[in-house]
Amino acid sequence: MSKEFQRELRKKLAPYEKATLSNSVWQLTNTLIPFFLLWYLTYKSLSVSYIITLLLAIPTAGFLVRTFIIFHDCCHMSFFKSKKANEIVGILTGILTLFPYKQWRHEHNIHHATSGNLNKRGVGDIWVMTVREFENATPRERLVYRFYRNPLVMFILGPFYLIFISNRINRKKARMNERLDTYMTNVLIVLLYGMMCWLIGWQAFLMVQGPIVFIASALGVWLFYIQHHFEDSYFESDDKWDYVKAAVEGSSFYKLPKWAQWITGNIGYHHVHHLSPRVPNYYLEVVHNKCKELNSVPTVTVSSSLKALKYRLWDERSKQFISFREIKKRSVNQKLSQKLAD
Repeated sequence: MSKEFQRELRKKLAPYEKATLSNSVWQLTNTLIPFFLLWYLTYKSLSVSYIITLLLAIPTAGFLVRTFIIFHDCCHMSFFKSKKANEIVGILTGILTLFPYKQWRHEHNIHHATSGNLNKRGVGDIWVMTVREFENATPRERLVYRFYRNPLVMFILGPFYLIFISNRINRKKARMNERLDTYMTNVLIVLLYGMMCWLIGWQAFLMVQGPIVFIASALGVWLFYIQHHFEDSYFESDDKWDYVKAAVEGSSFYKLPKWAQWITGNIGYHHVHHLSPRVPNYYLEVVHNKCKELNSVPTVTVSSSLKALKYRLWDERSKQFISFREIKKRSVNQKLSQKLAD
């Protein structure tokens, strides 16, 4: 991409890289109040029917996802102008969503700085193997990767691992302030959950909170997955990698129905977010509509996003995601060609 193109984008983005207090406060209001009201209603439905409880857990989980988007913006220091306000709201929403503020902020910033860079994978992203790496891997490594990329593992077991194990443990080289933040978050979660168990009983609490957390975390993993896993995504070696191309070509525009776009805090405009993480979520759609340069970004709909379930490996030659079935078919064809040549 030309420098002129990048300068033009920078000019158009700049006015939206500052939070508006009224918008942020309103989003907190229209997110947290409905979340707590729905949570209470879900709890009260236990005395009627657990089927109703599970049905109510779905919209409640949606508002928990929306709460996470606020947490996410705070991690980027984009939800408020004040650093302190971002940290306070970030820590509190992190407790609600079960994410340690400073640890996740560190890993997510690395994700933004390295997304699509084949030489800098492994932090804050989903494990992606190239075709070449998979072909050179040991049988055990292939088995582990196949297990990891199985949809049941990624979207059912994966969220449990993320919430209850990964988010509760500090990374090896974490600084002391990050470690203390993770410990504090864990303690406050235990206190909050303990208080709720004391108030309504541990069985009722688990019957309500369990489905809500599971649905919200599964939706969150799916959103993160589809934002970078589409057929013609962007992956390059470090010497060819470009930040703007990685944002525009390697982050999708997930075109959702308006209600789903609202509940997910416009995160479907992920290309805009990767271009500038300082743009608050409530301005992402505005930026997309005002920047004609973004009209040709990869667009994924709800129906077309389901195709991403088969994407497993990045083919460096065709610059596309391919399935395990495709690589197996390619291997069979290569062996057949070899036999005919012999």
